[in-house]
Amino acid sequence: MADTSDPAQKQLLVEHYDEFRRVARGVLNGDAAALQIQPTDLAHAAAIKIFNLNRMEVHSRTHFLSLSARIMRQILMDELRRLRAAKRQAPPVTTQWPGEGGSQLDLEALDAALTKLEQFNPESARLVEQRFFAGLTVEEIAAMEGISESTVKRQWRAARAWLIDELQRA
Repeated sequence: MADTSDPAQKQLLVEHYDEFRRVARGVLNGDAAALQIQPTDLAHAAAIKIFNLNRMEVHSRTHFLSLSARIMRQILMDELRRLRAAKRQAPPVTTQWPGEGGSQLDLEALDAALTKLEQFNPESARLVEQRFFAGLTVEEIAAMEGISESTVKRQWRAARAWLIDELQRA
């Protein structure tokens, strides 16, 4: 099979693999270790998927990490489904909001809520992925999206409040 991936994409992957691992450690905190996937494994699986994408157009480092966040989310949900299939009564797997010490989230419920949010506000869902799964800062997101930091902060607060409300209802 011929290698058709973009050399710039490969370079971004090499340069940011350690960052992948850092983000994976953050996402896999709390009970997420029950998924039986290590941060290095998650980062490696995401890197392989990105490496095999032939038509991914990357505009910047933050854009690359944003795309990577979606891939990590998909891998985590696949792993969670695999665990659920292997253990009929598997307990919920929780993780924490980024940058916070106590607020636990059910990872499967978060994914369902994000999918719902994507239906009516894809920008907010993308922002949550960027913050939660890619570990991007407000400053990085603002630069990437071409909007002010105060707008990103306002959108983050609104998306987070909506998700918390949705998760409490679920």
